[in-house]
Amino acid sequence: MSPTNHLSHKIAPVADELGELFAARGHELALVGGSVRDILLGRIGNDLDFTTDARPERVLEIVKDWADSVWTIGIDFGTVGVRKAGFLLEVTTYRSESYDPKSRKPEVVYGETLEADLERRDFAINAMAVRLPEHEFVDPYGGVSDLTAKLLRTPGTPQQSFDDDPLRMLRAARFASQLGFAVAPEAVDAMTSMADRIEIVSAERIRDELDKLITGADPRAGLKLLVDTGLAEHVLPELPKLRLEIDEHHRHKDVYEHTLTVLDQAIAQEEDGKADRTLRWAALMHDIGKPKTRRHEAAGRVSFHHHEVVGAQLTKKRMTELRFPKDVISDVSQLVELHLRFHGYGSGEWTDSAVRRYVRDAGHLLTRLHKLTRADCTTRNKRKAATLSRTYDQLEERIARLAEEEELAKIRPELDGNEIQQILGIAPGPIVGQAYKFLLDLRLDRGLIGKDEARKALEEWARSAQ
Repeated sequence: MSPTNHLSHKIAPVADELGELFAARGHELALVGGSVRDILLGRIGNDLDFTTDARPERVLEIVKDWADSVWTIGIDFGTVGVRKAGFLLEVTTYRSESYDPKSRKPEVVYGETLEADLERRDFAINAMAVRLPEHEFVDPYGGVSDLTAKLLRTPGTPQQSFDDDPLRMLRAARFASQLGFAVAPEAVDAMTSMADRIEIVSAERIRDELDKLITGADPRAGLKLLVDTGLAEHVLPELPKLRLEIDEHHRHKDVYEHTLTVLDQAIAQEEDGKADRTLRWAALMHDIGKPKTRRHEAAGRVSFHHHEVVGAQLTKKRMTELRFPKDVISDVSQLVELHLRFHGYGSGEWTDSAVRRYVRDAGHLLTRLHKLTRADCTTRNKRKAATLSRTYDQLEERIARLAEEEELAKIRPELDGNEIQQILGIAPGPIVGQAYKFLLDLRLDRGLIGKDEARKALEEWARSAQ
């Protein structure tokens, strides 16, 4: 089937309706970019992108009585959003955008033709269009050939493309992860020589690309491209720093390769084929504290004491600078800080109290911590790997048993705040909080002891605190 016939067969009726609407009012409309690419790849979704010669104000006039709803959050960039029959449509005026060398914001200049609009797009696979409603396929830069070859190539020179919008260099790495495509050698060369140009792009746009990369099908490919071209030094410098120098006297595993393997192994544990953003970021960042904590010890040993604590701090700093949501920053940082805790378990010597604390500290992240801990085993020693896996199996079994007996996830002191005030004869205040913490520690250490025993312990604590 030719591209034109394939596209005609797959294009949603809502797109044809919109095309007829624009044509009746004397304007051009085309399905464009990722929407065309994804249809040809068999990845049809409900988000469709269009381009038109109509200016945004005119687009609003055309769609206002047809759309189920309209939004204008992107109108400064020439984009009008439309919801219709369960589809999310974005209609953007033909444009050409580029960056001023000193500005973080793209300058938007409206274009006059579809061909000129396609020329300014990032890659040939995204520079294809279908004119509507006639279904004329437009592919001036060989996008279909690149799809077949699984290649990312810019419509014009990569230098001009990346200079117009430096974020396209990150998009190359993101598409390498999402689509499994290789990047054309000339584009890789341009990414390498122009890597510092990425610094004019806003943190939010960089974050969005990194997030899409890390949740793609093959993030290792995208991350390696960032490191190999030098882009990572500007957007995620902690990653290339993991390539620690290894000398003949002080041996340790390659932390960079180890990290990528941990990421692969974490992904392998995901369920239902859904990318776990938090787990993946934690796997990527779990050892970033090692470069700062590396120490050469006697007999050729190398230590990284407290790298999990330092790593958690660095993770929080980096993800804050990238403007991640606070809950994501908190969860990823906590997983980084907890990722070594299991190794204190040894051969199973932990008391029930220690197991309770492990569960309580992990909180809602416990399942992810299980996966991260298992992923962190990259030893080639099969016996050692089997022992670690078996030991963690035992820990999970103990957690399950204690959880069943004591509802670990809901652990609370056996006396609440009102009972504490009544027993001690005090009003609300700091002492109540201190007493609550004492009772919580008691609960974690000794399990359920009953309210009478808890009361006696509380009264004894109060006497000794006086």
